[in-house]
Amino acid sequence: MADEEVWKAIDDLHAWLDANKAVDGPEALLLRVLKLSEEVGEVAQAVIGATGQNPRKGTSHTWDDVRSELCDVVITALVALRTLTPDAREVFATHLAGVTERSLGGRTP
Repeated sequence: MADEEVWKAIDDLHAWLDANKAVDGPEALLLRVLKLSEEVGEVAQAVIGATGQNPRKGTSHTWDDVRSELCDVVITALVALRTLTPDAREVFATHLAGVTERSLGGRTP
């Protein structure tokens, strides 16, 4: 999926969620951001399941499950960012460039 398609999908998901939200106003924004915590918890659950760390459940997940849950975190974060600003694509690109510059100092690994 190309960059343009990714942001179109984020816009579409944002519009769909806005059209189907149960609450309005500041609570809607807070709930959209809190959704990230739920998704991160699902990543943790999948990692624990993939490593068999819960003796009661054993190996209940795969690393494919972990990858899928990580993708859900990214999607949820981008939709939350889009909820905060219609310029989410530019805000993200600018922030990523800053983190990359700060971390890599202009060099590529």
